[in-house]
Amino acid sequence: MASHDTAKILAGKVALVTGAGRGLGRAFAEKLAALGADVAIHGMRENGPAEYGEGTTLTAVAAEIGQQFSVRSQRVLGDLTRGEDIARVIAETEAALGPIDILVHNAGGDIAAAGGKPDPNDAVHIKEADMRAVLERNLLSTILTCQAVAKGMMERRRGRIVTLGSVAFKGRTNGAIYAVSKAGVTHYTRCLADQLRPYDIAVNCIAPGDTRTGRFLGTRAVDPDRMVETGTLDRIATVDEVARVVEFFAGPMGAFVSGQVLRIDGGGQCWPG
Repeated sequence: MASHDTAKILAGKVALVTGAGRGLGRAFAEKLAALGADVAIHGMRENGPAEYGEGTTLTAVAAEIGQQFSVRSQRVLGDLTRGEDIARVIAETEAALGPIDILVHNAGGDIAAAGGKPDPNDAVHIKEADMRAVLERNLLSTILTCQAVAKGMMERRRGRIVTLGSVAFKGRTNGAIYAVSKAGVTHYTRCLADQLRPYDIAVNCIAPGDTRTGRFLGTRAVDPDRMVETGTLDRIATVDEVARVVEFFAGPMGAFVSGQVLRIDGGGQCWPG
């Protein structure tokens, strides 16, 4: 959990965090709330937080964050692959909290059309329906959500946008389409950053490696030696170690940083990307 002792450097700001019911998204929302921002907590399903034992309902998560950090919070529900849902999510956020100053687009995942991971999940044999689902959930939702939020930011000539890439954008057989989608997110972020420079809007991408979310720990065998929190960088990140980078990109220190992709993986990938 984020600390109450952090300076309220984002007081008066409004943040929309997508996919915020659990895992990294919730950590991002908590970090921004701890810094004083009012937060809209987006999810695709009301009961999503319960799926990996990290909460009960999206409504409850929003209420808990608002109460814990003494900020205004709003629960917003929608499918971000659909333009009409995105428009409603933005409208509900702004009606409750005001114009969006910070967008953290975290929603995504390597998820098949019917749920779970695609099977097969390689570059050649993945089913078309699963391929479309992964591309829409990750790349298309990023483009559509950023487009919709950016228009308002451009009118106001202020804002911060943080997208979620992944260290998965390297070439790989398993999870190939997910990797392709995250590579697309990375480059769309750079393109958007270039367009929004004249409007004083910084756009950046964070690319986490393995992180100890409920979903990560609940869907694979994890080497217990990588669950240490000190003494080595060859380990699985805590959610707060990733959320701290959102604090940098959304806060005053990130004001002149844009178009960047920052891997948060303890140095697991030490090459240009």
